[in-house]
Amino acid sequence: MIKVLVIDDSALVRQMLTRILEQAAGIEVVGTAQDPLVARNKIKQLNPDVLTLDVEMPRMDGLTFLANLMRLRPMPVVMVSSLTQKGAEVTLDALAMGAVDFVCKPAALGGGLDAYADEIVSKVRMAAGAKVTAIKHSKPKVLEVDASNSADVVIARKTGKSHFRTTEKIVALGASTGGTEATAQVLSALPSGFPAVVISQHLPVAFSESYAKRLDGNSQMKVKLAEHGEQIIPGHVYLAPGEKHLLVHRDGARYVCHLNDGPPVNRHRPSVDVMFRSVAQNVGPNAIGVMLTGMGDDGAEGMKEMLDAGAYTLIQDEATSVVWGMPGAAYKLGAAKEVQPLNKIVATLLNNLN
Repeated sequence: MIKVLVIDDSALVRQMLTRILEQAAGIEVVGTAQDPLVARNKIKQLNPDVLTLDVEMPRMDGLTFLANLMRLRPMPVVMVSSLTQKGAEVTLDALAMGAVDFVCKPAALGGGLDAYADEIVSKVRMAAGAKVTAIKHSKPKVLEVDASNSADVVIARKTGKSHFRTTEKIVALGASTGGTEATAQVLSALPSGFPAVVISQHLPVAFSESYAKRLDGNSQMKVKLAEHGEQIIPGHVYLAPGEKHLLVHRDGARYVCHLNDGPPVNRHRPSVDVMFRSVAQNVGPNAIGVMLTGMGDDGAEGMKEMLDAGAYTLIQDEATSVVWGMPGAAYKLGAAKEVQPLNKIVATLLNNLN
């Protein structure tokens, strides 16, 4: 049984989160708290496995509380964020400080929050098995997700090998849970003249621009949100906007970004599977595929297609992943040519550019 403590200054939100979580098998809400000072005592009394933590609260804000928690008693935390610019910035700060993941509050409460029930439940379950940096005995798990659309609904599978006249490399990177910080760590170590990187990271629309700016500020490469039809050039990183699939297309000898509004794939838009398949078909052996930490199995099939097309494929290892869902699924499928800890990803990329 997963014991959850719900921390939110809104009584209505506390009631709704409690109702949603307690209806799920294997989850028990052992308590609620209206602010971090009350929560601090309840953590000692109730010893929860997971916290849900509101970003903005009275007496002590969520970030200050999270910083103290991760220093004194590290444990899995799922942030509850507003879909605003400020909410996005604070949530990204929380992920950098050690929060496992986040859920966004719907614009309207009442029945609106119920639409988020599956996401809240799945992320709390995931958090219970996630690796929190200072916890020595926690082990990440390969997680199962519901069946959903495959990449076929966006881009058709092709058989046979294509001929590629260009030798320009492209790195395609996919990530989800824990991936905001893992991706930032990788990009911060890449040199300014590195080949172009395309990224599909599971994020809502409101977070995309803030995340791209944050990455750009800490990278020698130019990081931006991908735009439909723009040329992909070395020294640049192209991040899929929220609610848009990012595909790599060929335009003569050039590579270009293609944004697609098709259905979610593996419950995600952007989907890593969609991006990886487009890279397999249009870049082939000139590509390198990278899969970082993430919940579920999005990207595993696409990475296998990249490998079959002659691309070099690399996944983050289990020990350094917050959740070894996506990389673990790729490993089980035989899609990974190499497995490396996060701090060896960049060196491996540099060694495989030729």
